[in-house]
Amino acid sequence: MKPTLQLKLGQSLTLTPQLQQAIKLLQMSTLDLQQTIQETLDANPLLEREEDYIGDVESQDEDATDGTVDLVSAVDTNPESELAVDTRWEDLIPSSAPPVGADFADDGPFGERDAVPESLRDHLLWQLNLTRFSDSDRTIALNLIDAIDENGRLTQSPEDILAGLDDDEIEIEEVLAVLHRLQHFEPTGVFAVDLRECLLLQLRQMSADAPHRELAGALVSRHLDQLTSFNAKQLARRLRTDEESIVSARELIRSLDPYPGASIGEDDTQYVIPDVFVKRSEGYWRVELNPDIAPKLRINEGYASLSKAGSDQDKSFVKDNLQEARWFMRSLLSRNETLLKVAGKIVELQRGFLEHGDVAMKPLVLSDIAEAVGLHESTVSRATTQKYMHTPRGVYELKYFFSAHVATAEGGECSSTAIKAHIKSLINSEDARKPLSDSKLCNKLEEKGLIVARRTVAKYREQLHIPPSNERKRLI
Repeated sequence: MKPTLQLKLGQSLTLTPQLQQAIKLLQMSTLDLQQTIQETLDANPLLEREEDYIGDVESQDEDATDGTVDLVSAVDTNPESELAVDTRWEDLIPSSAPPVGADFADDGPFGERDAVPESLRDHLLWQLNLTRFSDSDRTIALNLIDAIDENGRLTQSPEDILAGLDDDEIEIEEVLAVLHRLQHFEPTGVFAVDLRECLLLQLRQMSADAPHRELAGALVSRHLDQLTSFNAKQLARRLRTDEESIVSARELIRSLDPYPGASIGEDDTQYVIPDVFVKRSEGYWRVELNPDIAPKLRINEGYASLSKAGSDQDKSFVKDNLQEARWFMRSLLSRNETLLKVAGKIVELQRGFLEHGDVAMKPLVLSDIAEAVGLHESTVSRATTQKYMHTPRGVYELKYFFSAHVATAEGGECSSTAIKAHIKSLINSEDARKPLSDSKLCNKLEEKGLIVARRTVAKYREQLHIPPSNERKRLI
């Protein structure tokens, strides 16, 4: 075989740096976008915020022909206005730091500002340091603290803890004794193996004269599984008491915390910043971009003018940064246009949801929006991931408006979100003594013209975190 040269014609899509940047910005969340904008502003001197622009338009030199801003005219050059020798810059430049001696009464103690929330482990270690333990017992206690989860529940048995100590002199009785002492730590109920022990620990640490304390302990010890259906008459007969006492003991059990460790070391709340706002004005639904998620950017004309003067190295530096700044601004504009276009089409198709709620949600998939706005399906997916819409009904992720369809008796379609809303409404209005089973829910939905299989109803019910009918039953 001899090497030969051949010419072929073909088409291919090449991801240019500009296109890669536009795709990257489109799939970013609001927080990531703000961080990227700030990093770009710090790295590129030719890019600036419009609010950071120094001077007013009226203070520009009218005779200037190069388009630059005359910064000298924006400053008072009157010699009589010169600063005194002993003038402090702190008196003239606003500072973000509070003045010395400021009153912090409204904001809380200064030491609590920007403090890292205490974790459950730190809280238990603090109590351990205040308790007198021997060296071996302290080692056991540290291993027990490391073996609990975020809810305060013990994830290992005492035998497993003993096996992990690798000390032949320590016996299981010593581990159990240390565990018993740790179970008196706050919050009450920690270091329990299961729910039954967690509730019993909280009941035991109540006052001895607490009403119905002993009866509640008997219910938890012997009949915890029956508290879901709660047949008060049957439980009263087994425990040889009256039904009113059984009901009071159940209310006492309900007041206990099944996850005591979750109240310590809560995570910092992360607030969602909506990307678009939806408002009703003059009978129409209007979609607007949130102006706070992306600041308005501009090219610094003062630096841009240096591309025509200076050394070759300076000109090259300015031209490269100028090109990057323009690319970034175009990519940011493209992101906003795509997001506004997709959100507007979603509002147009899901107008029933905005006016009537989940029961009026229409079935919608990504391809429907992509075809309507003339974009690729992957682009719509990027534009709806981690993007949020503020509506009169609350803040929703754009992905929330997409759902599968279910056939109706009339031959139409209904979204799965609407089906879940109907199921939730039926369960909320059911008789607690005769809750609706999944089969009965199917019949109720069929009466409304919605054909749904029983296993589908069970799946939707579980997604709504609603227990089955036997656990929802209440006799009184």
